[in-house]
Order: sequence, then C-alpha cells, then structure tokens
Amino acid sequence: MTAYMLAHLRRPAEVHPEVLEYLERIQPALEPFSGRFLVHGGAPEVREGQWPGDVVLVEFPSMKHARDFYDSAAYQEIKPLRTAHLEGDLIIVDGVGPDHDSAAMAAAMRSS
Repeated sequence: MTAYMLAHLRRPAEVHPEVLEYLERIQPALEPFSGRFLVHGGAPEVREGQWPGDVVLVEFPSMKHARDFYDSAAYQEIKPLRTAHLEGDLIIVDGVGPDHDSAAMAAAMRSS
C-alpha cells in the first residue's frame, strides 16, 4: 500500500545555504526508494486553524520504502542540513486503498 512522508516546516526569515544544499541533494536520495514529491512548499490556503509554514508531501510505494529512505545513509547524511536550520515536524503514514470507506470505518469504531 502507498505510504506518505509529510513534513510541516516553519520557514525562517532567511533561508540558510545548507537548506539549499539539502534541496539540491534530496531528489537523488529519494530516487532509489521510488519517492516522489506530491507537494513541496508553496503557500497553503488555511481554511481551519493555523498553519505556520510549508507543507512537503512525498509518496512512496510502501511503508517499507518510506522507512528505508528515512533510515538510508544518503538521507541521514543530508538530514542535518535541514534540521539544523528549519523547525518542523515529520511523519510517515500508510495511505488508504481505493476501496476505503469512511462510513465503514466509523461503524467498526462504534462496534469496538
């Protein structure tokens, strides 16, 4: 099942040169794990609550691909270029299949 890596990054007043280096090196690190950007920054249109910062969404073929990317030597080498200069949160989550039914999910939650 498809998995996603989602980051909520708070952009500083000035972008550090190491963040630019991270951006230059992230794509080659993703490629061996079939990761691809679906969302990469841009101003979000906030409809509810607050969302200070940028959104990054990367798609992977599976949770294993996402975990293997995150744990890879290539990513671990460049990760400090981002984390030293950008505050943020990052999660990996499984997607849902085309047959996902939120009403059935609610029914299962009610019965448990």
